[in-house]
Amino acid sequence: MASNRHLGRIIALQTLYEYEFRVQCSDESVNIDEILERNLARYSDTVGDTAFVEKLIQGVLGSIDKLDAVIQPIAPEWPIAQIARVDRTILRIAVYELSESKDAPPKVIINEAVELAKAFGSDNSSKFVNGVLGTAYREMHGDETDASTEA
Repeated sequence: MASNRHLGRIIALQTLYEYEFRVQCSDESVNIDEILERNLARYSDTVGDTAFVEKLIQGVLGSIDKLDAVIQPIAPEWPIAQIARVDRTILRIAVYELSESKDAPPKVIINEAVELAKAFGSDNSSKFVNGVLGTAYREMHGDETDASTEA
């Protein structure tokens, strides 16, 4: 199940990344359901929990302004539009999970985001994502313990 969730997060990242890219390029034919269907088809033999992937995508898309409002004050030197698209998408997915998910512990969610940043981001993405999410978790939950992971 855990590796299935990891793959699900990869699919969500790829889907949301492509969708945002195409929207920003004024692609009038962009359809999130078609993108998701294509990405799920690639991994049809491996991914079983498609409901998890769909929930992540719809949750992020339905609350982008709310997610960005959590992220922006934590990284004020990086306006949302200037954060690399892949990092921004990873942060949105993780902040959504931290605020809405009861299925995974916060450390797991943050660690998954850091791993996505290592795999798909730039050299410093994992440290940036780890720092932002550790702070986001503490601010969202009022928890003084360190939920961040080692990058």
